[in-house]
Amino acid sequence: MSAILDVERAVADRYTQAALEQVSALCCPVTYDPKYLSVIPQEIIDRDYGCGDPSAFVREGDVALDLGSGSGKICYIAAQIAGPGGRVIGVDANTEMIALADKYREKIGDEIGYHNVEFRRGRIQDLRLDLALVEDYLARNPIGSTAELSAFDAFCEEIKRERPLVGDESVDVVLSNCVLNLVRPDDKERLFAEMFRVVRRGGRVAISDIVSDEDPPDDLKNDPELWSGCVSGAYREDAFLDAFDRAGFYGMEIVKRDERPWRTIRGVEFRSVTAVAHKGKQGPCWERKQAVIYRGPWRRVTDDDGHVLERGRRVAVCDKTFRIYTREPYAADLLPVEPYEDIPPEEAESFDCKRTALRHPRETKGMDYAITDLSSADCCEPGSVCC
Repeated sequence: MSAILDVERAVADRYTQAALEQVSALCCPVTYDPKYLSVIPQEIIDRDYGCGDPSAFVREGDVALDLGSGSGKICYIAAQIAGPGGRVIGVDANTEMIALADKYREKIGDEIGYHNVEFRRGRIQDLRLDLALVEDYLARNPIGSTAELSAFDAFCEEIKRERPLVGDESVDVVLSNCVLNLVRPDDKERLFAEMFRVVRRGGRVAISDIVSDEDPPDDLKNDPELWSGCVSGAYREDAFLDAFDRAGFYGMEIVKRDERPWRTIRGVEFRSVTAVAHKGKQGPCWERKQAVIYRGPWRRVTDDDGHVLERGRRVAVCDKTFRIYTREPYAADLLPVEPYEDIPPEEAESFDCKRTALRHPRETKGMDYAITDLSSADCCEPGSVCC
C-alpha cells in the first residue's frame, strides 16, 4: 500500500478518534463570535478542529456549503448568520463526525427558532457521489465478482448524474475550515474544480487552511501523522491562491493571515490563512461603452484576465467586466464610468477582452456631444460651501 493511501487511512482514523474524544493541538486555536456559540453544545465546540472562521463571509439568505463540516460548529454559526431565509449544508466523509454534528440538529434549530441545517456524507473532492446511497447499495448488493463490480460502478455513475450530493451552481458560498490540506495530492485539483462547479455565478468561496512558506521535504509529505495533523498536506502559500485561479475563480485575496506560524518544522513555517475568491468571469464580452478608473495608490495594477488598469485613466471594459468591477472585491478601488446613452444588450457588439485600451471621454458622452452647462458656476460665489 502506498504512503498516500496510508495517509488517507490515517486521516480517517484520527478524525474518528477526534469525534469520540477531544484531541488537543489537532489544529490551531481560533476565537469565534461568542453570540453564535451560546446555542451550540460544548461537545460540538470541544470536537471542532479548525484554523480560521470562514463563516464570517456568510450573508443573510445565503445557501452555504461547508466542506469537511466535522462536528458542525461552522454550520451552526453559518445557520444563524444566513437566517431563516438561508440554508446550510455540511459535507463530511467521516461517519462519526456526521453523527456528532447531527445529534444536536433539532435542539439547535429549536433554540434559534428555525431549522435550516442538514448534513450529507460525501468526499469533498467528489461532491456528486452520495456516500449514504453507496453504503445502502453495498449493504443490499455485496460485491463478489467483476460483473458485480461493474454494476456497482454503473450505479455510482448513475447517482452522480441523477442524484448528485451537491448540484451544479446550487450554493452561494462554499466554506471550509482546515480541511483542504487533508485531501490527497492527486485529488486537490479535482477538489477546487468541485468547489467551482457547485457555486452559483456571482457566488464565492471562503477557505481557512494551513499553508507553508516553502515546500516541505518529501519525508514530511509521506508522514501519515503529520498529514492527519494538518501539516504535510498544506499548500505552499502562493500555490494556494494559484489553485483558485486554475479552477476559474477570480478576485482571490488573503483576508486573514496569522503573523506567527502555528508550527515550524525543520525551518518550514506552517500558518493559518483565510482566502476568499469569486465566480462569474466566464461568458461572452459585449461592448456597451463602459469604462473604469483605478483610484490608486499603485501606478498600475493587473487583474486576473490581464487587463492593465493605470491610476486615474479611463480603461475600456466589456459589460461583464464592468459588472464584476462594481462588486466586491473591486468596487472600493474603482470608479465606474457609464455611457450617457445606454446601449441595450441586444444592440451591443462583441468586445475584445484580450486587449487593454483607454476609453476616450467622447465614447462615453457620444461623439456629437456639445452641451454647455454653466448652471453650477455660482457654486464658487462668496459664502458658497464648495470653494
